[in-house]
Amino acid sequence: LLASGSGDSTARIWDLTKKDQEPLCLNHTTADSKSLKDGESPSMGGQGGVVSGSAGAGTKSRDVTTLDWSSDGKYLATGSYDGQARVWDTSGKLVKTLNGHMGPIFSLKWNKEGNYLLSGSVDKTAIVWDVGLSKKEGSDGQADKATGAANNILQQYSLHAAPTLDVDWRTNDSFATCSTDTMIYVCKLGETLPIKTFSAHTDEVNAISWDSTGTYLASCSDDYTAKVWTLTEDTPLYNFEEHKREIYTIKWSPKQENKPLLLASASFDATIRLWEMDKGTCLYALKRHSDPVYSVAFSPCGAYLATGSFDRNLHIWSAKTGDHLKTFKGEGGIFEVCWNEEGDKVAACFSNSTISIVDFLLKSKESS
Repeated sequence: LLASGSGDSTARIWDLTKKDQEPLCLNHTTADSKSLKDGESPSMGGQGGVVSGSAGAGTKSRDVTTLDWSSDGKYLATGSYDGQARVWDTSGKLVKTLNGHMGPIFSLKWNKEGNYLLSGSVDKTAIVWDVGLSKKEGSDGQADKATGAANNILQQYSLHAAPTLDVDWRTNDSFATCSTDTMIYVCKLGETLPIKTFSAHTDEVNAISWDSTGTYLASCSDDYTAKVWTLTEDTPLYNFEEHKREIYTIKWSPKQENKPLLLASASFDATIRLWEMDKGTCLYALKRHSDPVYSVAFSPCGAYLATGSFDRNLHIWSAKTGDHLKTFKGEGGIFEVCWNEEGDKVAACFSNSTISIVDFLLKSKESS
């Protein structure tokens, strides 16, 4: 299954095993949202309606800004410009509506266990939600429901002085947040104050990411730098200053035996850089894009890197050698790229409202 979120106020779930089947369409509109209960499906155009085609005509529709699958693949969480987080099952049913933010949600992540959701919002706060999906289902087939949003909010953190741009779990009960206020906070459930504060960036911090072991926290900023932090020091372990423009996103390579840990950074300077953590040096600068690079993704095996830019090109590179391997050119700027679990397909979403699936291994064989 592939999930996508759009400015047309919908998320869609695509079953790639059924090529001729229309996707499930998950409507995000605020019409009737106050009266709906978790799990209910309203009339067309209302919140949570599942249709097999275009979205319903809601009058207060909101962009879907972020989405994340639970680790077991059973639930999709979506964040919206209306400040609500929603949880859907794979059949497209709305399972939970989480109200608590007073502004658009920009980041939303499940913890590995799948019992908590973490969200960051323009309202400057981060919220940990106890989604409650581990409870036994009732006789009506619907999960036990909380009586109100407050019952789903496990803890709300009001630490930042400006919008929270990104959040990322370190463990099942600890995480980091970053903001346009240049600050990064590491927080733990049950603790009111941060357990660590990082303050070396001089402009908005766009993204943060823990490596798979929770040892390193990477951050990137409009100050043209990417930094790597550890919990043992207040200053960065590494400060990468080679980019010439704002850095929009960062991604870690998957953990692999006897292979170096890599960090990829994507910048508005149209380049991607690969950094090696053992030495803290830049291995490669990848320079085939001609416009800002908004998305990077390592293949599950860690051997390849997919990059997407507003120049309409999806490039695939060797993470080992830095060599350019493949290009797919679409008809719009690329917002996001991601791999499937097997590592033989790459999905990219474009500014012209299309999604492309590239069969990577097939194209590799054709070129050999």
